[in-house]
Amino acid sequence: MVKITGRKFVGRENVYDIGVELYHNFTIKHGLIASNCFNKSHSTAYGYVTYQTAYLKANYPLEYMAALLTANSGDTDKVQKYINNCVNMGITIDPPDINRSGLDFTPAANKILFGFTAVRNVGQNAIASILSARDEGGEFQTLADFCDRVDLRAVNRRTVESLIHCGAFDKIEANRQQLINDLLLVYDWAQSRDKDRASGQGNLFDFSGLGGSVTDTNPKKGSNAFAVVPKADPVEKDFPPQEKLRKEKELLGFYVSDHPLKALRQAASVLSPINLSQLNEQKEDTKVCAVIMLNNVKKVMTKKGDQMAILQIEDLTTQSEAVVFPKTYERISEQLIVDVRLIIWGKVDRRDDQTQLIVEDVEKVEEVKMVMVELNPQEAGDIEHLHHLKTILQEQSGDKEQARTPVIGIIQSENSRQLVRLGWQFCVQYSGRTVQALQNARFTAHTKSLIE
Repeated sequence: MVKITGRKFVGRENVYDIGVELYHNFTIKHGLIASNCFNKSHSTAYGYVTYQTAYLKANYPLEYMAALLTANSGDTDKVQKYINNCVNMGITIDPPDINRSGLDFTPAANKILFGFTAVRNVGQNAIASILSARDEGGEFQTLADFCDRVDLRAVNRRTVESLIHCGAFDKIEANRQQLINDLLLVYDWAQSRDKDRASGQGNLFDFSGLGGSVTDTNPKKGSNAFAVVPKADPVEKDFPPQEKLRKEKELLGFYVSDHPLKALRQAASVLSPINLSQLNEQKEDTKVCAVIMLNNVKKVMTKKGDQMAILQIEDLTTQSEAVVFPKTYERISEQLIVDVRLIIWGKVDRRDDQTQLIVEDVEKVEEVKMVMVELNPQEAGDIEHLHHLKTILQEQSGDKEQARTPVIGIIQSENSRQLVRLGWQFCVQYSGRTVQALQNARFTAHTKSLIE
């Protein structure tokens, strides 16, 4: 077998034998065909392609992943999967950059850069104009410089707004709200200058001394035109982080500069949630918990006239659908707000070879409470003490369908501190009542928010 170690291949087998082995292993493993009735020439062809792509991924990971992202740019699920693969490989994905991006995903400075074709509202004519102006006059220095040099018949105001919101101008001005406010004035100014040039008229400030030229509008060449560019009042604060990310997602289809769930990764790990990409690995009717972003809520009317919903959800690994049946929807509908971070509880359901998540409850991550019980090593090893704890938690579980508050054990010694989440069967319904009951039984307990 061929294998990859670091950036090199180990193994000197003939390419034919490698191809046969690689492809036969794949087909047999996935039950596609028996090993004794597959044409070896087919195995060789597919195996050779496998060998080539493995070589490229091992030795040219940036170029390989950039090509893979570009080739699948029309498939949101695949692009998100490949972006996650890049993250796992240590490859950073940068948002579009007005001075560096090209048409497609491209390797740049040990990173992969989004191309302009990935940005909504940016058409081919606009891209051609931007690249042509950049090739001819060099990097854009300011928003005014950009608007003055591109063809405004191809690059309209909405296009520039989209480029600002997706982060393409961040290297020029990091405050996106300031840029949006400036654009209201700058775009009109640039249109006026464009009309003057088209009619053969010049502006007094286009001249640089007696030898100036009305067409000399590049600030690098000494033009004074940009000294009188209108500007909006200074904005101290940028858009809120969640708003910036929402716009990125709207325009690129993905969160690029950050992800709303990244900051929760460590805090949420104590709840032992699954990733949505692991849903297919769970047994039917398994109770699961996941930390997700709610992307869309599609309301559906049943034959009986009851309302239910199909949710579009995503986490750091993939996007998926979840089903909310009428009784649950009636109880949680007010919490189903698009672009909100939620912890979702449910069970795995399989129908027609499709795996789906049946939602049983949701809660905003900011509102999630945990019951913390402190134990020393002696108490953690005392069967009677643990049995007493178990009895109290079972009494506080209340309605099993509503028991969602997790209980975390803190085992504290002189030199270490370990967190242990008790099983889902020990979740309780009311955190406050549970803490009071534990304290009455001489346990050290308190509530804690997931995010503080």
